[in-house]
Amino acid sequence: MDHAATGEQALAQIAAAQDLGALETLRVAFLGKQGSISGLLKTLGAMSPDERQRIGPQIHALRESVTEALAARKDALESAALALRLASETVDLTLPAPEAPRGSIHPVSQVMDELAEIFADMGFSVATGPEIEDDWHNFTALNIPESHPARAMHDTFYFPDKDGDGRAMLLRTHTSPVQIRAMLDQGAPIRIIAPGRVYRSDSDATHTPMFHQIEGLVIDRGIHLGHLKWTLETFLKAFFERDDIVLRLRPSYFPFTEPSVEVDVGYARDNGAVGGSGDEPGRGWMEVLGSGMVNRKVIAAGGLDPDEWQGFAFGTGVDRLAKLKYGMEDLRAFFDGDARWNRHYGFNPNDVPTLSGGVGTAA
Repeated sequence: MDHAATGEQALAQIAAAQDLGALETLRVAFLGKQGSISGLLKTLGAMSPDERQRIGPQIHALRESVTEALAARKDALESAALALRLASETVDLTLPAPEAPRGSIHPVSQVMDELAEIFADMGFSVATGPEIEDDWHNFTALNIPESHPARAMHDTFYFPDKDGDGRAMLLRTHTSPVQIRAMLDQGAPIRIIAPGRVYRSDSDATHTPMFHQIEGLVIDRGIHLGHLKWTLETFLKAFFERDDIVLRLRPSYFPFTEPSVEVDVGYARDNGAVGGSGDEPGRGWMEVLGSGMVNRKVIAAGGLDPDEWQGFAFGTGVDRLAKLKYGMEDLRAFFDGDARWNRHYGFNPNDVPTLSGGVGTAA
């Protein structure tokens, strides 16, 4: 057989193929299991060694040339098809961009950013601490004795094992341990906020096993309750973006502050809007914060001299603030992961909260 003539015919047919379908038919005819060139390769086994040495290279060369021709013709046909498609398709760049799916900022993250912006303007820095905490930082250093109800198993998630110092380990029940760690690490004076996740064994429409708190701590010389009231009043006016916020401070009890005060704000009973005095007709008082002057024992546990340093602390639920400001009904929906809920209540990620531009910009 004249392999050269066979090769010339095959190459001519390949070059004449007008589309990818015809090219695939030729590939199968030449190189498929039953193809003509494949059949020639099968004859090598029956040849004598001299014939195989003489004819084998010709058949392999034929197969290689046909394979290369098929690949080259395929590339040419695909390039031609692409060029034709590009020539026929156009994009009108003057049209507005189509609406594309976009993410949104969860209300809790939004309020965290709002709080950080507000307190940064008042000279506070953000401090963080571990969510898996030991008994000493979470309770003992905060003047919470062994018999205090907050230590009960139904409130606190304890771990079965103790740490290397024999201290019980738990999921922190508040962010107050960050205050102790900050005092031990930084000393005084100090001015921090401590936002983060906390955990308690409770779940209903107004409580969740995991929720978010923010605590504030100021330690300096000559600090008194007036500084606390001014700080909270300034913060709440900036957060709710209203100048008519009226505060009411009520005596209370927290182990880590003395004296302790609950902070109420006036609100309208008909629509829940915060503002004005709660003693006016149609209005009432709503508790939003717990606060007080830092207990001497807590200052001492933070490695400071309570005769030299004084301070105040305050804390509130971030989820509760978001619920109050933006009108959510059920705290449990915050953690359901429902994309529809987050689209409705979420915030535009490009609108970062600023005091000049407004801390509560909706999506």
